[in-house]
Amino acid sequence: MDDIDRAQALETRQRQEALARFVSARRKPTSPSLTHCAACGEPIPEVRRLAVPGCRLCVGCQAQREATL
Repeated sequence: MDDIDRAQALETRQRQEALARFVSARRKPTSPSLTHCAACGEPIPEVRRLAVPGCRLCVGCQAQREATL
């Protein structure tokens, strides 16, 4: 294994670790899920609140927000 192979292996390992940290951080809610959407006020279904802990937006508002990112 030469220097380039070692550098590529290190980069791959660091990328995988960074992605794992990102995914782990996104799954930890910072607050409880809201019962009503913070944007439009519509009720957020319990199924969504359980599937996405800490959610603050209904599916429609979340989709709209992600489309603008």
